[in-house]
Amino acid sequence: MSSERSKYDPSAIEPKWQARWEEGRTFEARRHPGRPKKYILDMFPYPSGSGLHVGHPEGYTATDIIARYSRNKGIDVLHPMGWDSFGLPAEQYAIKTGTHPAVTTGHNIATFKRQLKSLGFSYDWSRELATTDLEYVRWTQWIFLQMFRRGLAYQAEIPVNWCPELGTTLANEEVVDGKSEVGGHPVVRTPLRQWTLKITAYADRLASELEGLDWPETKKKQVDWIGRSEGAEVDFGIADRPEKIRIFTTRPDTLFGATYMVLAPEHALVESLATPAQREAVLAYRAEVAGKSDMDRTALAKKKTGVFTGSYAVHPLSGAELPIWIADFVLGGYGTGAIMSVPGHDERDFEFAREFGLPIVEVVSPDGGLHDAMTWSEAFADDGVSVRSSFLDGKKTAEAKAAMIDHLEREGLGVRKVQYKLRDWVFSRQRYWGEPIPIYFPVELAEGVVDPRHGAHTIRFDRPIALEDSELPLRLPDLEDFRPGDPAGALVKALDWRFFQKDGRWFARETNTMPQWAGSCWYYLRFLDPKNQEQIFSQQAYDAWMPVDLYVGGSEHAVLHLLYARFWHKVLYDAGVVKHPEPFIKLVHQGMILGENNEKMSKSRGNVVNPDDVVKQHGADSLRVYEMFMGPLEAVKPWQTNGVVGVRRFLDRVWNALSAAEGEGPLDDESNRLLHKTIKKVGEDIEALRLNTAISAMMILVNRLGDLDVVPVPAAKAFTMILSPFAPHLCEELWERLGEKESLAYAPWPSFDPALTVDDEVEIAVQVNGKVRSRVKLRRDATEADARAAVASDEAVLQHTRGKTEKKVIYVPGRILNFIVG
Repeated sequence: MSSERSKYDPSAIEPKWQARWEEGRTFEARRHPGRPKKYILDMFPYPSGSGLHVGHPEGYTATDIIARYSRNKGIDVLHPMGWDSFGLPAEQYAIKTGTHPAVTTGHNIATFKRQLKSLGFSYDWSRELATTDLEYVRWTQWIFLQMFRRGLAYQAEIPVNWCPELGTTLANEEVVDGKSEVGGHPVVRTPLRQWTLKITAYADRLASELEGLDWPETKKKQVDWIGRSEGAEVDFGIADRPEKIRIFTTRPDTLFGATYMVLAPEHALVESLATPAQREAVLAYRAEVAGKSDMDRTALAKKKTGVFTGSYAVHPLSGAELPIWIADFVLGGYGTGAIMSVPGHDERDFEFAREFGLPIVEVVSPDGGLHDAMTWSEAFADDGVSVRSSFLDGKKTAEAKAAMIDHLEREGLGVRKVQYKLRDWVFSRQRYWGEPIPIYFPVELAEGVVDPRHGAHTIRFDRPIALEDSELPLRLPDLEDFRPGDPAGALVKALDWRFFQKDGRWFARETNTMPQWAGSCWYYLRFLDPKNQEQIFSQQAYDAWMPVDLYVGGSEHAVLHLLYARFWHKVLYDAGVVKHPEPFIKLVHQGMILGENNEKMSKSRGNVVNPDDVVKQHGADSLRVYEMFMGPLEAVKPWQTNGVVGVRRFLDRVWNALSAAEGEGPLDDESNRLLHKTIKKVGEDIEALRLNTAISAMMILVNRLGDLDVVPVPAAKAFTMILSPFAPHLCEELWERLGEKESLAYAPWPSFDPALTVDDEVEIAVQVNGKVRSRVKLRRDATEADARAAVASDEAVLQHTRGKTEKKVIYVPGRILNFIVG
């Protein structure tokens, strides 16, 4: 132990301990027989060119505090870090500069890793991985093949948003008014061959198996996204034609209220349904809609548009003829691509009927009476009582639904059906920088052609062949030109890679690549055993660490990433690869840290704060403690540089109070009680992720200890330990100065005496007729007589009771003494 006083200097302390941890491999995860385990996982980052900003370390700091605390509590901890390193930005940079994406990605990873290490996070870097690593790609492709062999990966012609200028498909969110969000280029809806994953086969399990997980409102978001609805499929005839139009409805009780039908413009029957008089208008409308995204088409607030086909459907119950329209709000890829329209009881149908003068009929009444729906200002979409509905009349909605479905099934007019908003996952990308899909196809050569690279040929996409496991990984070819442009994908340019011979026959590789989601679906499993070259992971490694006990990341991943990861995990569960149906037991979303102007941090707004600058000026521990002190972990909060300065002063006070600790003598009673209360509170707050209030408690304690002439060494060590998960560099240095030879990383968490955490004295409110008039300190076990005696001469109470009759006294020990007088 050193009694020498010196200045707290993070620039000297922090590199020292970071080097010490790395040299000692301090945080490499190991399992010990009989010990509990905790797998603590961050959502790994995409290593962008701009590096970290101060919003990124918030979640990483929280998980690091839990990891360090858990080690001190004798728990084996796995706390790894890696890189979600495939992605569009690296490819776009490559197109602009000619730098290979692998080079850009490697440089960005180095920057991110340096920044994370500078913040003292206790990751097990021996398990570091990147989704672009060849061994990782091998197992991503292997999982894809498990799905292909189980019929869960298939090809389909999918309508996509194709931008010829950008040479790629765009997500619905990237299309605005028929043009690309980036560049404003025209976008068309066109069918494209796409690999698709059958996530809908797991829809029920993805919804129901959320039960029991310790997740926030994310559970509801996933259930809503899956969108399970029960109803019926019903067949409508077509006047003077043999075909049927099938629709799905969640309100079969409203069937008698259907007054027209609407098909998606891309529905297969549209052209044949268009009568000569309507054909030109139908085809023009269809072409107009081809430039709109699904999101534009289904926006609730937009004006309703559509065209009458000239044909009529036949109502399956009444035989009435209903006009068939096409409209953009019906999507060909959702449900059957056709709807029965009940304008009296669906707001969208109501607005459409009003726009085009179509009839509106009431078949569900709020009170059982009859009303004229043509006079309504909006649809009645609630439950009620069936009217004008033949055998359903008088039945309440739930009963009417069941009765109608029974009738449809009995008469062969429809079937009970469950439908989902969730659609199968379009998995193909036409980009270069992604995992190659490990599939190839037979090639048929034109007569006289011997090499498909130099002559006419046909690729048999209807006969996909999977690579053997021994042929994995399938590497990306080296390309000089990464620019997309061909709907078949950028890899069509790699002719020598795409076409190959096997057993004397020509074959062609798949030229689409996987989306960035693929690598992030299963990285938590590879962290278990990242260097295993024989298996995706060993059973021993899986049994040692799974499932993930705590998963922390941004709420922007609440639906898609987590849904996709759970889907892949369930496929592996069914394949016997994993033993748990769910991968993540507890989920926490950290809140966003805004710029000082209360806006989202971005370069364009000029409000980005680089953590390197904060570390240089105030130290990593100051940054860590400040980010946890800003407010509740899940809350959105603005960055305030003055707040970092305040936290730095707190750490200075800690250093000044504890670095000169001396002697083994006891603390005074009040300080000792505060120490034990703080040990208890900090431990409880860490476990509950109330990290801001834990820091508040330590600030109160250091103010108390700083007022003492000297802090005894045992008290200094206890304080150092409870602060160490938050400010590990400072506390390692103090620990060493307090005479300890080993790192505090695995030192036991200090215990507290429960008796010392309960105050002997409590302050209670003294009320007169329910209004607080005074306060008094009493022993915790004080009787009513003791309490009355304590306030007998309290003038603040007497001036409200003097000369009045005492009617009643209410005494709640430890809380209130209330005189009821009159």
